[in-house]
Amino acid sequence: MGTITPRKRQDGTIGYTAQIRLKRGGKIIHTEAQTFDRKPAAAAWLKKREGELAQPGALDRLAADDPPLADVIDQYIRESRKALGRTKEQVLRAIKGYDIASLKCSQVGSDEISAFAQELVKKVEPQTVGNYISHLSAVVAVAKPLWKYPLDRQAVKDAITALKRMGTISRSKQRDRRPTLDELDKLMKHFGAIRARRPMSTPMAALTAFAIFSTRREDEISRLAWPDLDEKHSRILVRDMKNPGEKIGNDVWCDLTPEALAIIRAQPRTGERIFPYSTDTICAAFTRACYSVGINTEEMPAKLRLHFHDLRHDGVSRLFELGWNIPHVAGVSGHRSWQSLKRYTHIRQTGDKYAGWPWLAVITAGGRP
Repeated sequence: MGTITPRKRQDGTIGYTAQIRLKRGGKIIHTEAQTFDRKPAAAAWLKKREGELAQPGALDRLAADDPPLADVIDQYIRESRKALGRTKEQVLRAIKGYDIASLKCSQVGSDEISAFAQELVKKVEPQTVGNYISHLSAVVAVAKPLWKYPLDRQAVKDAITALKRMGTISRSKQRDRRPTLDELDKLMKHFGAIRARRPMSTPMAALTAFAIFSTRREDEISRLAWPDLDEKHSRILVRDMKNPGEKIGNDVWCDLTPEALAIIRAQPRTGERIFPYSTDTICAAFTRACYSVGINTEEMPAKLRLHFHDLRHDGVSRLFELGWNIPHVAGVSGHRSWQSLKRYTHIRQTGDKYAGWPWLAVITAGGRP
């Protein structure tokens, strides 16, 4: 028979730890425990788990390799031949800080995954919860085929179905924020003032303009290399382009608009990379500038704040406003699926928002705004 023990947590709340110990010949052959916020939930788990352990062959299955989920996450990170990406690895390591990570693989069912999601949604948005569960499902997907660990893929699928219907998880919302010319004018003046004081500082004016006219993501910009530039055909090889199914090795030739090519030509050839700056440096400088000039404020809703990634959206929107069709735009943006570009089909040809934009001439001439 299992036991339930109330324990006071560091935050002052009470958790109820349900523990099962099985003995054979006077020796403990199996023990497991799980903590719940409510005593009835702990009692329900005990009843369910004791019933499962009473089934024929259950104890034999326990003798098989059945590590805690935290260990499987570590093995996944350690043995993956593909680069996981900074966000995915951060999320997986964060999951290890939750109760679900202490459970053995055989204990992780749809109920446990759902409870984990319900715990998360108290702290973060449903879109973020969806990301956590998605990254966890990647671990579950390989654990049994590769390592014979008893993690159930169907349990994840069942949990995701239920959590979506309850609104606990959802897809990330598409952002429609675009910078105005007035906002860009403020940013360019700000970046120019910084460069005037510190000539060797990051050329944020050029990076900002290039993000718009090339429609490139910040991490792609930081990897662009001079040997991959095909000036004759106005295109560049974007290495490891982001793609849902593949990233590393997903190298794509993307067309360069005349403005993007002109910005590249204006850059000094001091090394292999065209823009030898890290993603963190670029994004941090842009974010600081947006707050410094008053475009963003702490009181402002997140969806109204301007992010560096919004420049890509602005650049793609501009191409449709110029009257380009989906295949033509995809040639620049690198979208593999045209379906992803259908969100822009409501845009009608309205001309060039950046026609006569003075800052482009300054940047491409190699001067400082």
